[in-house]
This record gives sequence, C-alpha cells and structure tokens, in this order.
Amino acid sequence: MSKAPRDIMLDGLWRDNPIFRQILGICSTLAVTNVVLNTAVMCVSLTVVTMMSCLTVSLLRDWTPRNIRMMVQTLIIAFYVIIVDLILKAYWPEMSRNLGPFVGLIITNCIVMGRCEAFAGSNPPGPAVLDGMFNGLGYSFILLAIAVLRELLGMGTILGFEIPYFATPYWDKWIIMVMPPGGFFVLASILWVCRSIGAKEVKK
Repeated sequence: MSKAPRDIMLDGLWRDNPIFRQILGICSTLAVTNVVLNTAVMCVSLTVVTMMSCLTVSLLRDWTPRNIRMMVQTLIIAFYVIIVDLILKAYWPEMSRNLGPFVGLIITNCIVMGRCEAFAGSNPPGPAVLDGMFNGLGYSFILLAIAVLRELLGMGTILGFEIPYFATPYWDKWIIMVMPPGGFFVLASILWVCRSIGAKEVKK
C-alpha cells in the first residue's frame, strides 16, 4: 500500500531522518560541515541527485531485472552525480575544489542507494520523487544545523559574514569546531537532542 504524501514528507524530514534515525551519510556530515556555504552546496547536490535517481529508478522499475537492479541503480546514481560534478567544475570551480572528492562520493552515499532500493524501486514516480526530495531535505536540515554551529563557534561567521558578538575580542574562537573532532562533537550533540525529542514523542 502506497504511503500518503504527508507520511512520506514527515518520514524524510523527521520520523525516519537519514542522519539521526538511520545514521547514514556520516562521511559528508563530518567532512564538509565546517563552512555553511560548502554544506549548502553539498546539500543541494545530494538532494538533486536523490530526487532524479529515485525518479529514474521508479520509471524503470518494471523493466529492470531484479538480479541486476543494484548495478542499474548504481549506474543511474553515477550518471546524475557526474552531471552535478561537471556543472560545479564548469561554473563554480572554486567550490568544486573546496568540496574535493565529496561530490563524487555521493555515488556511494547510502542515503541515495537506500531510497532507490527501499522506496523508488517499488513505487510510482510521483511518490518516489517526493521521497527522494524529503530525504534529501532531512539530510540537509541536519547538515546545515551542524555547519551553522561549527562556523559560528569556530570562526565567528555565518556564510562568511561576521556575527557581531562572536567577532569581538570577548569571544575566543573555538578552533576545534572547524577541525574533525568538532564535527564529531556537534554531530553527537544534535543526534542526542533529536533522539531525545523523538523518545518523548513516542512516550506521548
């Protein structure tokens, strides 16, 4: 039985969020979240790739032999990742350099493959696109929250703009926040907060 659109949206954003519920996509969560702009570009890239991959997998679901479906899904994902990577290299080479290999590694991101396999392969195109979009947005919601905290506490800026209190001598910048250990700390804190809220909702 197909899920209602509202349930698909709530699952992707909160109830089955790929970061704090399924603990997927952690490599990019820790690697690109020290600067908000890099994170935003990564989030848009992953969301677009997830949506388009889910759409294509759904359209081809009746013609894809089950025994080779994973290979077909990987090729579809790789196709869209290469397009996104080439667009960045052509029109925003500086951002492409900043993100390094992490755009290319969307191919191996468990979120994209997971949505293609778990949902798009057995549902019509409309719900598949919606599922891909809101799982991408759920991923983006957590990544941007981490990035805002890391850049603000570590550099006193957001999107490169200085925030008055955090850019004064009264605030001693937490350099560790823009280093890998800071990523682990902020991710763990957000996981704890989100799961605590989720546990309270379940009790109610």
